[in-house]
Amino acid sequence: MKIVRTDAELQTPILDAALRGAGHDLITLPDGVEEASLIAAVADADILLMCYTPITARVIAAAPRLCGIVKYGVGIDAIDIPAARARGIPVVNIPEYAEETVAEGAFALMIALARRLIPLDRRMRADGWAWPEPRWMGSDIVGKTIGIVGFGKIGRSMARMCAQGFRADVVAYSPHTSAGDMRAAGVRHAETLTELLAQSDVVSIHCILNEETHHLIGTRELHAMQRHAHLINVSRGAIVDEAALVRALQDGWIAGAGLDVFQAEPLRRAGHVISPLFEMENVILSPHLTFYTAEAMERLEHETLERCAELIEGRPVLIKSADPRLQGQSGARYA
Repeated sequence: MKIVRTDAELQTPILDAALRGAGHDLITLPDGVEEASLIAAVADADILLMCYTPITARVIAAAPRLCGIVKYGVGIDAIDIPAARARGIPVVNIPEYAEETVAEGAFALMIALARRLIPLDRRMRADGWAWPEPRWMGSDIVGKTIGIVGFGKIGRSMARMCAQGFRADVVAYSPHTSAGDMRAAGVRHAETLTELLAQSDVVSIHCILNEETHHLIGTRELHAMQRHAHLINVSRGAIVDEAALVRALQDGWIAGAGLDVFQAEPLRRAGHVISPLFEMENVILSPHLTFYTAEAMERLEHETLERCAELIEGRPVLIKSADPRLQGQSGARYA
């Protein structure tokens, strides 16, 4: 079979070697490949593997042999799923490989902000020492209220780390999760997003990106947060109105932010809506890598191979995600 994998900068040596070793023609394309080049590559492709590259209706229409699209990752917002469904092409993601990993990344951003680790490191490198002045004073996690937006698998992992590991008070907002389910996990239920924002010392975003959550956190929501609060986003950049976030940080509506994801990636030091944040000590910027550990990547590659094997052998592809956009597909089975 011919298999096209986009976003070759994300190296997957186990996956690539296994596919080529089985005799398949694997073509890798770089991140940011032009749509015309992608269309040419998929014209005779059987399977399309993607991570970040947009898979548009035009790309799907140009691939008459395509029997499956595999997102080797979690988020599926870059795929025109209605166009794939119209063709009967199953779309599958790998939703479980980094649940704990991404939650750990969010927790690391939270701790680094609370303890001012980045500016302290910069001061140490510049001057060799820093005395206990008020500007370096950190804050504890114990006893704080941590607000979780989105109570899926990663949100649940983050909640467990905060509550059981650091004895924080955890509250969650998730319209598709019952209050009873949250109570069973030791988490308080917020009826509204505003209710969660108003009481949280840290707000950590863990929901998927869709039409409901696009710019879920905007000017009104940032004003609803406490002035000493921090915002963490390891989910998708477009969940936050980035222009509003820049204003919030410049004008002191909130105290700081830890960001691993952005609406337009990669960032630029100048000319990007987020560019002003590069100069702020109360902001940590990470290049969409909270998922990127040796253990998580090994899980990702092996499970992607499993989904490829199902498509290659003509078996129904296994869908583990609860995302409604992936439900009810032909040529699929569900965990």
